[in-house]
Parts: sequence; C-alpha cells; structure tokens
Amino acid sequence: MGEYYDALETRSSDERETQLFSKLSEQLAYAKNKSAAYAGILKSVNPEKVKSRSALAKLPVTRKSDLIDRQRKNPPFGGLAVASMRELVRVYASPGPIYEPEGKRNDYFRMARALAAAGFKRGELVHNTFSYHFTPAGFMLESGAQALGCAVFPAGVGQTELQVKAIADLKPQGYVGTPSFLKIILDKAKEDNVNVSSIKKALVSGEGLPPGLRDELKRDGVAVLQCYATADVGLIAYESPALEGMILDENIIVEIVKPGTGEPVEDGETGEVLVTTFNADYPLIRFATGDLSAVLAGASPCGRTNTRIKGWMGRADQTTKIRGMFVHPGQIVNVLTRHPEVNKARLVVARDGVNDAMILKCESEAGDSSLQAAITESIRAVCKLRGEVEFVGVGELPDDGKVIDDVRTY
Repeated sequence: MGEYYDALETRSSDERETQLFSKLSEQLAYAKNKSAAYAGILKSVNPEKVKSRSALAKLPVTRKSDLIDRQRKNPPFGGLAVASMRELVRVYASPGPIYEPEGKRNDYFRMARALAAAGFKRGELVHNTFSYHFTPAGFMLESGAQALGCAVFPAGVGQTELQVKAIADLKPQGYVGTPSFLKIILDKAKEDNVNVSSIKKALVSGEGLPPGLRDELKRDGVAVLQCYATADVGLIAYESPALEGMILDENIIVEIVKPGTGEPVEDGETGEVLVTTFNADYPLIRFATGDLSAVLAGASPCGRTNTRIKGWMGRADQTTKIRGMFVHPGQIVNVLTRHPEVNKARLVVARDGVNDAMILKCESEAGDSSLQAAITESIRAVCKLRGEVEFVGVGELPDDGKVIDDVRTY
C-alpha cells in the first residue's frame, strides 16, 4: 500500500475531476430511476447533461434539516434510500431523530482512507471508543479499520477505569474516538500509574481539536490526526501528517455554497458543505450537511493532490455539535416548554479548558435553586448532555432570534 492508501490520492486534479464527473451522470440517472424521493427532486433534470460543476450547481439541494419531515411522511428513510431492509446490515438513529441505513458493502462509510493517513496499519489493534449505541460512529470506524486489516476492541464510551485496564492488557497501537475522551483516559492512566504507552497514534472526530489539546496529547506520546465525517455521507475529509487542512475523500464531490442556497462561493470563502455521493444504497445528491467550511488554496505538502478544506468550522444553522452530539434549537425549545417560568433562554456553548461547556442562560423572575435543578435535569433528558443553568434578568438576552450561541474558537 505504501505511503498512500491508493493511487487515487495522487492522481492529477484534471484526472480526478474527469473521472468523478464521468460517473456523476450515471449516478444521477440511477437515483432518479431507483429512489422515490429523487424521482421527484430530479424530475426536470437530464442526467446526461450534468458533466461539470457549473451544471451540478443548478441541481436542487437536498437538506439534512428536511430529513426529519421527509422521514415522517415516508418512513423509514424519506424515500431517499434505494436498498430494502433485506439489503442492509444496520439502521441508525441520529438526533432528530434521523434514520440512516448501512448497506452490506465493505467499508461502507469509506473510513479506511482516513485511518491509513493517520498511520494505522494491517495487523494492529485499534481501541475504538466511539459509541456503538443508536448512532453509527463506532461501526463507521470499525468497518474502516477492518477494511485496513486491523483488529478492533469495541470499547465504546465511558467506564474510564476499564478502558485503561483494557489498554494496559491488550496494548493496542491506536485509538479512535473523541480527543477529549483520549485525554481523560491518559490522565486516568497517569493517576493510577498504569502503562498505556502502547497507543502511539489516534484518529479523532466528533468534536473540535484545539491546538493546545493536540499538543498535550503529543507530549503524552500520541500523534493525533482528525477526520470529518457524517452519518449520512460517511468520510468527507481527513488530515494527513502534513497537518495543513483536511483533504477531501476521493469518492465524493464536495461543493462549498452560500448557506441556505445552492450557489457556490469563491475558493477561500466560508460556506456550507454540500456532498454528492456515489452510494448505490443511499444516493445523496447535493446533500447540504449544515456544516461550514472553506477551501484552502494549493495541494497538501504530503503529496496528496485532492482539494483541501479548513475542516469543520461550525454550523450554517444554529445546530451545533457538543461533545460529539448534535444539539438542535428545537431541543432547547423543548426544554423551555417544560418550564413556563422561563420567559426566554439562550444556550451558550464555550470552551472550559480543553472541554466543551454548555450554559443555558434563562430569563426568569422565579429563578431559584429548585427551578435551576429542574431545568438542568431537563437539559440532560432532552439533549443527552450535561449543562449548567444561569439565570439573568428579564430583558437581558439579545433580541436577535438566537437560541444557540456557539462562541468556541479553534
């Protein structure tokens, strides 16, 4: 396999563009003929005429934010999926809920490429701390590691002491999971004087990786790279050892557009990430992820020639990701409906050292410790995350329509 996962990573930009768009017309025709939803979405589109980025930019956008409504009207996948249940291996539920299928294809989410760039090799053991519950992250990385020829320890989340013991006993070479949980494991190992030095590398995702945290982990002997992936489209981009932006996956078409539109922005300008996949089970055309990013000029010094992006730069809407979980404005509204004593509220997402912190600021004339405790419990129940509650005076929160204010910087 050499330095690169395959020869696709070093093909010329012109060759890559030609090959991707030669497949696009076929994928559009397939989606239009096989998917009930795309039969309508692409009704007026002639697939044979879509052979360039300018032609692709004229097609309708499929929005992640619309999936909840689509799936409610046409369960389970909103008419987007082609594969039947007998052709799937798993079905997942992301917050919303939004249901996603996994087909039987090897490395369905195409994660092996990102693992290879992070230095994972055939015959190694991978300690996988992504969740295997409801959402696909655990299986996404497991299938990629297995495609690469690695064995996987399915650690999942939590149980830090048992995680440390398993690492000490099994001596895995690599870690996958969130960067903050890796730090927790390493700190616990130091506290208990347990040797977990077998872990030399990590591929992380699900939350931001501040430079300070990457440096701390490096001082602990772990070289950390990150990737950007979603449950819907799989791998979008990944870091290489050059650490200069994220390199796009070879088997998708990515556009950066003005948020809320399908209009491409100039290279370097921040916009919303749209992805077109070549997935036969779940074809997604101009799928608006709701994430923000921007194209970086030039190619990576590592020799990979695909377009680079800055990585995940926040959400185009007010939805945000906290400790690996999406939090939607509708969830905050749900919390407030349980507590009519609160006139208005805003969830502020910030950094507490290397960790994410969420504080629900509430305007209320009846703010006391019992109400604070009740709201705190509602946050946990609705968002599946811990958050603090802070009362402010009536009229103190800005009247700007924001429900979630993400003030984190990376």
